[in-house]
Amino acid sequence: MDLQASLLSTGPNASNISDGQDNLTLAGSPPRKGSVSYINIIMPSVFGTICLLGIVGNSTVIFAVVKKSKLHWCSNVPDIFIINLSVVDLLFLLGMPFMIHQLMGNGVWHFGETMCTLITAMDANSQFTSTYILTAMAIDRYLATVHPISSTKFRKPSMATLVICLLWALSFISITPVWLYARLIPFPGGAVGCGIRLPNPDTDLYWFTLYQFFLAFALPFVVITAAYVKILQRMTSSVAPASQRSIRLRTKRVTRTAIAICLVFFVCWAPYYVLQLTQLSISRPTLTFVYLYNAAISLGYANSCLNPFVYIVL
Repeated sequence: MDLQASLLSTGPNASNISDGQDNLTLAGSPPRKGSVSYINIIMPSVFGTICLLGIVGNSTVIFAVVKKSKLHWCSNVPDIFIINLSVVDLLFLLGMPFMIHQLMGNGVWHFGETMCTLITAMDANSQFTSTYILTAMAIDRYLATVHPISSTKFRKPSMATLVICLLWALSFISITPVWLYARLIPFPGGAVGCGIRLPNPDTDLYWFTLYQFFLAFALPFVVITAAYVKILQRMTSSVAPASQRSIRLRTKRVTRTAIAICLVFFVCWAPYYVLQLTQLSISRPTLTFVYLYNAAISLGYANSCLNPFVYIVL
């Protein structure tokens, strides 16, 4: 959910912030020399590659997990979290062709206001839901490792499914600003773009950026870090009895995968959020900043196609 649109209003979630007069983006501006190939060729190519690899990879993960569960709903808690992460990524990736089309058309949107709201919401929802699920996964790993016996009654597939449903609902509530303000934005010449148009950009941009940063990144990062620190302390300080070593090895393997997924997520999204906070002090972004911003967005979106490779490697 990009608050500061990229050059020519081609932010990958197609979000622009405009008060209709003094636009904080470069929406509707003529292409600068040297930027046309970047905007119309390089960025769509990057997003297209992410989209293709991500759809294939996440579809494979979903198929593999379902097959492992013998065509029944996931039979263990980690699988429920993993398959939902893949579903979140897959839903977002299915909307990427619309973003690619907008990039190739210099920010012009051709799919109407309803699709504008849905695609922008899918983008925002993927960030919030993924972060919430990763947080729940970290807490689950903490319970499985630090409190393996007492947490048994809580760590059941039915409970995990309920938690997932609540997290999806929480995510939809969290992106309320997107539902309210994602709309078509008029360009000079009669064309329109698609983005988030806040009522009072001068103040709303500041609070919306902080809202997104703390809720979708900072607070989950603190919880996840605390959980895995406790997990690593427990794993390095305790020795399992011989009868429990196979269970302990499986727990370590699943925990290692969960840690890797979280690390990949935060490494991919950290540059984006750093630039999001940085742009609050920039009255008008330079072309260099726009390039860096789009590179950070590309890295963040690449996260949607990296998780399947993490599963394969680990």
